[in-house]
Amino acid sequence: MLDGIRVVDFSQNIAGPQATMALADLGAEVVKVEPPGGDPARRWGPPFWDGDAPIFLAFNRNKRSIVVDLKSSEGREIARRLVAGADVVVQAFRKGVIERMGLDYETVRRDRPKIVYASVTGYGSEGPYAETPGYDPLMQAYSGLMSITGSVDGPPVRVGSSVVDIGSGYLLALGVLAALRKRDVEGKGSLVECSLFDTSLGWVGYHMMTYLASGTVPRRMGTGLAMIAPYEAFPTTDGELMICGGNDGIFRRLCEALGIPDRADDDRFADNASRVRNADALRELLSRHTQGHTTDGLDRLLKAHRVPCSPIRSIDQVVDDPQVRANRIFDPVPHPRIDGYRDVKLPVRLDGVRPGLRRLPPKAGEHTEEILEELGFSAPEIRAYSRSLPGRP
Repeated sequence: MLDGIRVVDFSQNIAGPQATMALADLGAEVVKVEPPGGDPARRWGPPFWDGDAPIFLAFNRNKRSIVVDLKSSEGREIARRLVAGADVVVQAFRKGVIERMGLDYETVRRDRPKIVYASVTGYGSEGPYAETPGYDPLMQAYSGLMSITGSVDGPPVRVGSSVVDIGSGYLLALGVLAALRKRDVEGKGSLVECSLFDTSLGWVGYHMMTYLASGTVPRRMGTGLAMIAPYEAFPTTDGELMICGGNDGIFRRLCEALGIPDRADDDRFADNASRVRNADALRELLSRHTQGHTTDGLDRLLKAHRVPCSPIRSIDQVVDDPQVRANRIFDPVPHPRIDGYRDVKLPVRLDGVRPGLRRLPPKAGEHTEEILEELGFSAPEIRAYSRSLPGRP
């Protein structure tokens, strides 16, 4: 796959590391350049697992780590040597920072015209907020994503996972793969750019188009969706069940399962547009019939009628789910200090095979001496540099 592709990763936190982990999973050799003290995400806990926060471990497998003080001339020289042997450079510094280090795209490509240079920013490389740092929840707020998330009558809610960071990471990796393909064909490198803000706008794209088409500002919908009905969680005797009646056939089977087949012919519910217009009446009707069933009983009943549905489960119910096991996405991997260590693998399979673990997430600077030796530094130089690092991990 990406065997032989060398990636130098100057990014931290989530978005950039997600991108480089995807490339590493696909076979690229990734060197993670960390500041003295390591990537701040290592300390985003508790909890901590083997000394690092799980949020760091989740985005940094299959990499080697070198600690480099980019504020020092020695550190910048190491960085330049790393870049000189790279196919891909990934960075996530704010505008102006990477230029002061002499590691910006224009400088790098003068010596390496075939470089694929990938940059992830908060708001983009242009515009009034180009120099403003960006974080996942800020993007969810600024893009409108938070305004449509949460219960109908409740306050705005942040999506429970860092979907903007993670999505940006996958999109950046996609851009890198396209740029590598372009390099194969045209023989020249590219600048690949992705911003957290653009990713956020992608997540709300159809809501923005809906507003332009109707003039109606989208609102919070709870578990539902304004364009499809029924398409939300319905009450049961012991909880709720998510039901997705995405077309007329499914809706008819839902009515049959609930013992109200005649309602499928009600003019108010004749097609999706009618059901959306009469969503409140439809919700009240269906709720009267779902709340007489247990969640498990209703789930089995609807599945028997080929109605898409799902209980709303907690994370502890998911980790050992039979479908999770069948997908082999969360299998235990060998770890010298943690029994039963698991992480979520790349959610892609090639020819039926999911990319495996080649390296556990590294300790900060675990491979510093090894990498410096590869770059041609002498043993005395390596020892002197290691001793000079502030806050040496």
